[in-house]
Amino acid sequence: MSEEPNLLWKPADEIKQQANLSSYMHWLQQEKDVHMETQAELWDWSVNHLEDFWASIWQYMQIQASEPYTQVLASRQMPGAEWFVGARLNYVEQVFRHATPDRPALLFRSETGPLQEVSWQELQHKVGAVANGLKALGVGVGDRVVAYVRNNIEAVIAFLACASIGAIWSSCAPDFGTKSVADRFQQIEPCVLFATDGYRYNGKLQDRRSTVAELRQALPTLRKTILIPSIYEAPDLTNDADMLLWNELLASDTTLTCTQVAFNHPLWVLYSSGTTGLPKAIVHSQGGILLEHVKFLHLHMDLKPEDRFFWYTTTGWMMWNLLVGGLLVGSTILLYDGCPNYPDIGGLWNLVQEAGITVFGTSAGYLTACMKAEITPGQTYQLTQLRALGSTGSPLPPEGFRWVYQAVKQDLWLASISGGTDVCSAFLGGSILLPVYAGEIQTRVLGAKLEAFDELGRPVINTVGELVLTEPLPSMPLYFWNDPQGKRHRESYFASYPGIWRHGDWIELTSRGSAIISGRSDSTINRKGIRMGSSEIYRAVEDLPEVVDSLVIGVELPDGAYYMPLFVVLKDAQPLTEDVSKKIKTKLRSTISPHYVPDAVVAVHEIPRTLSGKKLEVPVKKLFMGLPLEKVVSLDTLSNPHAFDDFIRIAAQFRTTNGSAVSN
Repeated sequence: MSEEPNLLWKPADEIKQQANLSSYMHWLQQEKDVHMETQAELWDWSVNHLEDFWASIWQYMQIQASEPYTQVLASRQMPGAEWFVGARLNYVEQVFRHATPDRPALLFRSETGPLQEVSWQELQHKVGAVANGLKALGVGVGDRVVAYVRNNIEAVIAFLACASIGAIWSSCAPDFGTKSVADRFQQIEPCVLFATDGYRYNGKLQDRRSTVAELRQALPTLRKTILIPSIYEAPDLTNDADMLLWNELLASDTTLTCTQVAFNHPLWVLYSSGTTGLPKAIVHSQGGILLEHVKFLHLHMDLKPEDRFFWYTTTGWMMWNLLVGGLLVGSTILLYDGCPNYPDIGGLWNLVQEAGITVFGTSAGYLTACMKAEITPGQTYQLTQLRALGSTGSPLPPEGFRWVYQAVKQDLWLASISGGTDVCSAFLGGSILLPVYAGEIQTRVLGAKLEAFDELGRPVINTVGELVLTEPLPSMPLYFWNDPQGKRHRESYFASYPGIWRHGDWIELTSRGSAIISGRSDSTINRKGIRMGSSEIYRAVEDLPEVVDSLVIGVELPDGAYYMPLFVVLKDAQPLTEDVSKKIKTKLRSTISPHYVPDAVVAVHEIPRTLSGKKLEVPVKKLFMGLPLEKVVSLDTLSNPHAFDDFIRIAAQFRTTNGSAVSN
């Protein structure tokens, strides 16, 4: 970077002394005679002694297993690493090790209802009842159970019940349309569907009964559908023998018995965004997720049993799975079903106050929207209990970091994290032992041998490179469903560097050990041989008060020329004037480089985004290259499919003038 980022926060000595990381390092010294004083030393040991590190996590976190492992890592190759050979365990046993009458296990609130609490005992009884109900339906080890459900208490109970009997879970949020859900669930041939009848979002009722009926028709392998009435009265099922009501399952025996499975037995199937094709059905293991989540949440998020942990998410985003993982370390987790901006943009901050949240996670997009709206949560709400704030989904710009410390709280640990659905965790994250610098992720996470590769495949520091992992992680995918030869799996991560995981992000590792993500490497802006991630452009452009949102692409033209348009959403839908366009170009010229002044500034109504909030740079670029919309993106995977209307029109005009970069 051209200038030293501002130091925004440093942990006090008392915070360091009470940190889980400090306790872990002390334990390593006492029990393993491994001496480390700093986060950097600990990371270095963790990646250069993989077997010792992960064995220490197993022992330190007191993982319960009915049969011990005989070897930590039988094979280090990627793909194909074999972890904790011989061990048999169950994810759910780790959850209920922490059952206590002193604290609730779950908190839940919808947009309209009061805050609800579920005790550990009640949770365990209901999980036992649903598990026994599923077994009575013939569901067993390896069967797939899918869920089209809200982020509520029933969703967590259903997942834990499924995992406890060794069945394989998979969920989609009810804001997904029928086709996008069917594209996911059909791949894994489920036997049971949990479904909601509807939900409320931003004050509006969303009826999903017809979608559930369509899903039942689209999933011929279903034996039963379990309806969770949320909005409407329970229907009469007299003439529908293939559907049960949720309360019928809850009437089963409440005794919870956890089926012991192999370490690498599938826990759930997650999905890639599916914006440009059939979503990848990513299979993770019970043991791999268990170890990764206790490591990340206990050590990198510093979660303790007395914490109240909340991350704004839906059941269609991997952050829901990570949020539920808070139960593995004994924390109380908060589930929220609704719009983050309801009844206004301060809605989540009000929830943090109401529920006494101590660790609050959200998207970088929400934080920057709050910054743009010029709200001051620290003055408006009582946030005295809030000690940590997490950010993910996209890079949080330095201005967003500064806004947090100016408008939310000065004495707050801001932990920006970056990872993905592929490992259902983070490669880069927080350390409460380290200072926070504007725009930087504090550290590479323990056990993740992450490097930045230059164009020749060499590790570099203080230079933007390709994010890679050169050693395996336990939570890497076991495989993709219906990919018997592993071809799609290898092509997704290992095609560029055989035996090395390429994630698809541009990253700069700094000499202080922190990291800066600058965008997706498959949407790189490459002008005159100079590569740049799009996030730096967004940071500069969206810093202007006139600009609400933006998207940039670079298109290689048939004649060898390079076309770089910048699309902007203007505040209050104002028209794009010559003065505003000139102001945007001047900003880019002065703050980044003359090379990154766009060829055109174009106003649009919205920037297209996935359901998890990611900007769709690559699909927009492909439109300009001449590919038809149906080959560019699956509209069912978008939060705002109508946003493509402007881009279709603009791309058609562009191709009429310049021709197509590719043939149709």
